[in-house]
Amino acid sequence: MKTAIKLEEFGLFVLGIYLFSLLNYQWWWFLVLILAPDLSMIGYAFGNKAGALFYNVFHHKGISVLLYIAGCYFQIEILQLIGIILFSHSAMDRIFGYGLKYEKGFKYTHLGEIGK
Repeated sequence: MKTAIKLEEFGLFVLGIYLFSLLNYQWWWFLVLILAPDLSMIGYAFGNKAGALFYNVFHHKGISVLLYIAGCYFQIEILQLIGIILFSHSAMDRIFGYGLKYEKGFKYTHLGEIGK
């Protein structure tokens, strides 16, 4: 993956850390929850199509931003936290080349084939 994309994703990850710092949660929550969206890979137990759907819902930045904005608008801090964790995790994954999945299989992403 191109260095420019990795740097952009790193900047977005740092933004997620900053937004987390504005919440009233201790830092260990970020460390514990940052890998939680990967539980969506359980969807692959039901096949590639279900796996891609579950994975993509939990790794879609648009969804995470909407959750965060809804949390801000309704002043629901847990919703803000969920949005930040999903956003930060997605940025972190993309730094390492893990993008949104195609139904073909786990290693086929919008950023290219994993391990190629």
